[in-house]
Amino acid sequence: MKKIWLISILCLLFDQIIKLSINYFMSVGDSIKIIDNFFSLTYVTNDGSAWNILSGYRWLIIIITIVVLNLIYILFIKDKELRKQDTIVYGLLIGGIMGNLIDRIVYGSVIDYLDFNIFGYDFPIFNLADTLICISVFFLIIDIIKGEIYERNRSKRSR
Repeated sequence: MKKIWLISILCLLFDQIIKLSINYFMSVGDSIKIIDNFFSLTYVTNDGSAWNILSGYRWLIIIITIVVLNLIYILFIKDKELRKQDTIVYGLLIGGIMGNLIDRIVYGSVIDYLDFNIFGYDFPIFNLADTLICISVFFLIIDIIKGEIYERNRSKRSR
């Protein structure tokens, strides 16, 4: 459990340092091209969750986030024997969730800044915390699929 918290806190600190820097050096709406027609730092805020879902429901999102953090702990971490990769994945997930939670509590909205244009598609602007959440959920889904495949194969062999 200590390693999960260490990873979470490191992710949270890195996320918040970047967001504080964006907030300090840029104004909302400012954009700095890093790679022409591909990547920019663009300062926007999002008072909803992903793709501005539940926009305007800040406190509901905060409550849901706190409930989800508790459920992750109770259902997946507490009293479980976790593998090394589980520790990393849950650390990234909790760090990302806490990064956006702190933004909602402190600023009233999440600070987003990673702006990609991929083959002409202007991808929604996001942040490091979002990236950590997506990466960890991706690995959790793979783990679930692998577990289901393992169980299916095991049940076929036992017939």
